[in-house]
Amino acid sequence: MLYVADVDASATFYRDRLGFRIGFLHGNPPFYGSVSRDGATLHLKLVHEPVFAAGVVEREGLIMAFVETPDVRELYTEYLAAEAEIVQKLTKQAWGGTDFIVRDLDGNAIAFVG
Repeated sequence: MLYVADVDASATFYRDRLGFRIGFLHGNPPFYGSVSRDGATLHLKLVHEPVFAAGVVEREGLIMAFVETPDVRELYTEYLAAEAEIVQKLTKQAWGGTDFIVRDLDGNAIAFVG
């Protein structure tokens, strides 16, 4: 679940910038929705104020969602070309996986892991 200030704008961002498909938008204006890509689904929920105290997300390095992807290097290249806000470059982790982190319109950090 990702908490967002504007469900419609967030769904459009995920579709246009990150290649997700909009699953559904509920309400007028939307207050809940989903986007999906390669079998992964992210749910978007409208919130009218920040869920976390100011600065906590950045200070603690909170990641709001992890998305497994079959070819993390290819996806990383795609997102670089789309000028997504990448906050962690493609990194081989000590635990064996390779990942990178993108930030969305609301500051949510999404890790894509291969």
